[in-house]
Amino acid sequence: QVQLVESGGGLVQAGGSLNLSCAVSGSIFSINGMGWYRQAPGKQRELVAAIDSDGSTNYADSVKGRFTISGDNAKNTVYLQMNSLRPKDTAVYYCAAEVLKYFGSSPDDYWGHGTQVTVSS
Repeated sequence: QVQLVESGGGLVQAGGSLNLSCAVSGSIFSINGMGWYRQAPGKQRELVAAIDSDGSTNYADSVKGRFTISGDNAKNTVYLQMNSLRPKDTAVYYCAAEVLKYFGSSPDDYWGHGTQVTVSS
């Protein structure tokens, strides 16, 4: 069973930093890409940052220059370093992964349970 386990959320003052991590566990063949999404109260879930298996990255405009996504292929883990945090960054952050469970299989999407990030003003 494939699982994504997130950690690193919490409460921080504006201007502070947090580092989120997400590890994929279970029997898999490969990971096409991973990403971080967030959902604030009353708003739709949005992409924050994503990284492909070749290391290429993509960021939401609102976090460019402040957040950095990175991955450790050997550990099937993705990180999100968040600097210069703002109250508008407050949300539940979800990790997602596109996974091939075995060679030749179709990709499946998996999600973590989410971790709360709260930025106080």
